[in-house]
Amino acid sequence: MEKAILLRDSTAVITGSTSGIGLGLAESFAAAGCRLAINGIATPAEAGNLTARLRQQYSVDVFFHPADLRDASQCESLIRDSEARFGSVDILINNAGIQYVAPVQEFPVDQWNAILAINLSAAFHTIRATLPFMQRRGRGRILNIASVHGLVASVHKAAYVAAKHGIVGLTKVVALENAANGVTCNAICPGWVVTPMVQKQIDDRAARDNVAPEEAAREMLREKEPSGRFTTVEEIAALALFLCSGAASNITGASFPMDGGWTAQ
Repeated sequence: MEKAILLRDSTAVITGSTSGIGLGLAESFAAAGCRLAINGIATPAEAGNLTARLRQQYSVDVFFHPADLRDASQCESLIRDSEARFGSVDILINNAGIQYVAPVQEFPVDQWNAILAINLSAAFHTIRATLPFMQRRGRGRILNIASVHGLVASVHKAAYVAAKHGIVGLTKVVALENAANGVTCNAICPGWVVTPMVQKQIDDRAARDNVAPEEAAREMLREKEPSGRFTTVEEIAALALFLCSGAASNITGASFPMDGGWTAQ
């Protein structure tokens, strides 16, 4: 089993990996011995500090790519430049995402377009660029960080829900098209996770209801998650490591809820 889950000397490209779930994934894959291409919102100084810390802490090669994921050509550059630097992209994790909340009739068109571009289209562009390399080598792992909102809906989240449902569908198509060639594609669908994006929703709710953030968080959980607790970044990373390992070679096209029972209701 140890050999089956050994990821050392693989290369992982992780989008949205300068904070939140993506940073937790970067930390875990670096700890497993993976070379990393990270991408996200960061100043040059912040990116330099992060890559230096990861290199020193985990003794792996790490570089930051500044691709703007709203641009198809930059998504492709992220993959090409990673291949050029490391000689392979063995693991692609599409994690980047943004959020905006409003009723459909009030939803700003620019926010709809940005969310669809980053949360859905970017994954298509990175997968499209990565597949030829993986197919030639006869192996690869593609993992899409979707959401419980890829399986069910909530009010005022039209663009996010549409994009995450799209990610689940894209995952299935990529899996089917590559089922016999050693490339798997799966999705993880977390419920509430305390990331900067979710923390903003907690803070907004606390301000709206005039309660402490802790109470707002408890109310969010009571409404959706029977477990009464947030999914942790560490739990998501543990599942991601398994799905990208040799032990998961015959798991493909699956979407894994990590939602404390949210979708079981």
